[in-house]
Amino acid sequence: MSARNEARSRWPIRILHLHSSFSLGGKEARAVRLMNLMGDRAHHTILSAVPGALGARAAIDPAITVDFPSDAPELHGKPSLARYRELARYFCDFDLVLSYNWGAMDGVMARRVHGSRWPGAMPDLIHHEDGFNEDESVRRDWKRSLFRRAALPTAAAVVVPSTVLQRIAAREWGAGKRTRLIRNGIDVAAYAAPPSIAIPGLRRREGEVVIGTVAGLRKVKDLPRLVRAVAALPANVRLVIVGEGPERDAIRTEAAACGIADRLVLPGFMAEPARWIGHFDLLALSSRSEQAPIAVIEAMAAGLPVVSPNVGDVAAMVSKANRPFVAAAEAGFRAALARMAEDRALRCAVGADNRRVAAQRFDESIMVAAYENLYSLSLEGYSPFSGHRTGID
Repeated sequence: MSARNEARSRWPIRILHLHSSFSLGGKEARAVRLMNLMGDRAHHTILSAVPGALGARAAIDPAITVDFPSDAPELHGKPSLARYRELARYFCDFDLVLSYNWGAMDGVMARRVHGSRWPGAMPDLIHHEDGFNEDESVRRDWKRSLFRRAALPTAAAVVVPSTVLQRIAAREWGAGKRTRLIRNGIDVAAYAAPPSIAIPGLRRREGEVVIGTVAGLRKVKDLPRLVRAVAALPANVRLVIVGEGPERDAIRTEAAACGIADRLVLPGFMAEPARWIGHFDLLALSSRSEQAPIAVIEAMAAGLPVVSPNVGDVAAMVSKANRPFVAAAEAGFRAALARMAEDRALRCAVGADNRRVAAQRFDESIMVAAYENLYSLSLEGYSPFSGHRTGID
């Protein structure tokens, strides 16, 4: 056993997380869930490329040891060898570095450029990519693709949640066989119970149909598009958008312009979706770009149908009965939304099929096992997950 691995057997593993932002969204929710499952076996340090964007902090279990240092090297800034050297030197205080999305790519490049300076102390870096923001929702930025291709060769692995990103990472970014497809997962069983807490601002009336979505309120989610689609539906249909973000005012403005301000509910961010997502009758997405949305898995686990544009892996994620409601064109999306909203029996049948698929493919035990095996390869067989030990020697 190496001296470093021997130290791991006595003390918590030190993990550095490099986030593009730590506002609570899909990737942050997954990262926090994995942190919470690690328990006392890991000590976490989190850097955000947007320093004030730390909304996911509240979701971390109070028992978890986590730091948000104010004196760490800046993760975002003008590229420079000096800044990259400072970041790479900082990495040497940790056993594993985990980076997330484009906003953390400077950290990946720092490892690439200066990693060989400290060969005995430099930990592995594993990069995670979850998709694209609005600036790459239609066409990928070729400069960013080149930067990724230059930065990623020394990453131990590139983790993606969808087959679309798997192809992009392997071919365009040059990650090849280091690309790892790990599908998002949740505690499916927790979604079987009826909702136990209310959604602020939502008081259901007899005969109402509630279309819901869970998303960061960002341009790439194109939520005004969903507002317009719901405005064309009968007056008994309401729209609930759970989440926070800079597009809140634009969504409200669109609802007012469409005459449905009184049918829109914006409760803000809500933790523990298993306790309230059952208030929805169906989940609707309107995103310009997605990969493998956790909100879709949550809806499926709760027995809800999903209506969505044909983005990312959504069509492959939902049940066979749900696939006709993942539409390629705008007219098809609106028609699918109308059909699902008007037919309760259809919603129940499709939702039941979705629940079965969620249990088979998206339970978090499958996801955690995959992350455990991957992270342990970089930690010489020592698992960071509480109560777990891998068979890797």
